[in-house]
Amino acid sequence: MQNVYIITGLSGSGKTTAIQAFEDASFYCVDNMPMELLPKFLDLPLKKDPKIKGLVFVMDMRSQNFITNYSPGICAVEELGITPETIFLEADEDTLLNRFSQTRRQHPVSDKKSLRESIRHEKEMMQPIKQTAHHIINTTNLNIHQLKSRILDLINKGKPFTSLTKINILSFGFKYGIPNDADLVMDMRFLTNPYFVPELKPLDGESDAVRNFVLANEETQLFLEKYLDLLDYLIPLYKRENKAYLTFAIGCTGGRHRSVAIARTIFEHLNKKGLNPGLIHRDIDRDVKDI
Repeated sequence: MQNVYIITGLSGSGKTTAIQAFEDASFYCVDNMPMELLPKFLDLPLKKDPKIKGLVFVMDMRSQNFITNYSPGICAVEELGITPETIFLEADEDTLLNRFSQTRRQHPVSDKKSLRESIRHEKEMMQPIKQTAHHIINTTNLNIHQLKSRILDLINKGKPFTSLTKINILSFGFKYGIPNDADLVMDMRFLTNPYFVPELKPLDGESDAVRNFVLANEETQLFLEKYLDLLDYLIPLYKRENKAYLTFAIGCTGGRHRSVAIARTIFEHLNKKGLNPGLIHRDIDRDVKDI
């Protein structure tokens, strides 16, 4: 049986961020799920998909009769042999006021005279649900990344978990523009250019001849030693921040020789460390017509 979580709590306390963390961890998520539909949803064959680690439902005051339907709904789910874990998010009053002021969203409990009164009324109404929650997270002093980390820690029951960061090594040519998705750009135009060696000009950086030419350079070897040390230091820090995608862009003039050879070397280094990076040569064939 897959894990089933219910995310609830006060409006503005971070439920959207929480569900995004579950989505990144390969859970199937449904936002604003009516409690009365939950037992029927759990009967769907979706929960048998091995690619899905579990099911997550965000439920709150946006649904009519949420408070009155919550307890009967939980009982109906438990009768199916499923015990969902409830995560209750909250924050202090001033923090919620500030968040609503920033987003300019209307509070779901909008029958009160002021936003502060709406927040207080919702807090009072949600108190019985909070008392039955398995996990209570106060997000007052948490930023987005910290809240996602708390959720991932909760999913993994406090055990170390493998970061979901997808690393890509991208070679490119500066003459065609710097990649928009690059997190770290390195310029390889300080290296001797194989383009000006007649027998190497028609080849690319994936060929043994060009790679040997580029990597045999003493400056290249020193650069790689320092740059790979830098990546070994930075990648765990990026992972700690739960960055979904991490792209290291390696550029040269045309993106065919030096950047390709260096990108391949970086790829092999990270692959040996078990990081399973992707390798993309964006411009490797764009200069062919000029050769």
